[in-house]
Amino acid sequence: MEMNASYTSFAAIGDSFTEGMSDRLPDGSYRGWADVLATRLAARTPGFRYANLAVRGKLIGQIVEEQVAAAAALSPDVITLVGGLNDTLRPKCDMGRVRDLLTEAVEQLAPSCKQLVLMRSPGRNGPVLDRFRPRMEELFSYVDELAERHGALVVDLYGAPVLGDQRLWDVDRLHLTEDGHHRVAEAVWQTLGLDAEDDWRSPLPPPVRPGWAASRTADLRFARQHLVPWIGRRITGRSSGDGRSGAHFDAARGRAFWVTPGDGAAAGPVSGWVQVEE
Repeated sequence: MEMNASYTSFAAIGDSFTEGMSDRLPDGSYRGWADVLATRLAARTPGFRYANLAVRGKLIGQIVEEQVAAAAALSPDVITLVGGLNDTLRPKCDMGRVRDLLTEAVEQLAPSCKQLVLMRSPGRNGPVLDRFRPRMEELFSYVDELAERHGALVVDLYGAPVLGDQRLWDVDRLHLTEDGHHRVAEAVWQTLGLDAEDDWRSPLPPPVRPGWAASRTADLRFARQHLVPWIGRRITGRSSGDGRSGAHFDAARGRAFWVTPGDGAAAGPVSGWVQVEE
């Protein structure tokens, strides 16, 4: 790979991980690693273009149906695809079908961009995810195989112990905090051949262990506010992404659109981006 390569456009597809939950901005919107990465890439390249098509809760079949063709049509320099993890967390999951759909996605995306980037997603430590860990690792084996076959890059977040630290995860225990998203952005940045700005693998300081009562209170709050609603959606077949479109997808016209930095882009990720008319 060419070090310090130049990239003029970036499209991101996937689920809540790429949408940016739970890196919440003051206005209630999400920023996330893809937005942080796009802002950093835009600072290097005048006229840089970006499109984030990811939607929370999407399964790999929905990503293929709703996002893959739209991203491929943009023909960007870089496409990131992170998907399939939501499938592995379902009570019933056909891993053969997940493999076939992931293969379909990669076969469409790889020829449409200069560089396809796949990921081995981070895994939070804990008993809930431990139950699904064998499926997750099977998914990551598919990712590795497809990357080798199609010349894609793989960002190995799963292999970074620090990303299992509960302090980098939001109270819902499913989505990264702001610091977690910034580490992912740096990981992708370095994988793209750009000079490191931080050590995204660096461990956090030793934790201060909460007392038994505080831990149980946090567990009860998590169960009430997040776990029970999540189980309810699984049982009823609903998704948190039902009725939503990606931030840069025009549902009325059925296609993605670019955004590019405007005068306010210096304010930080997301702010100052304006839609590019085509």
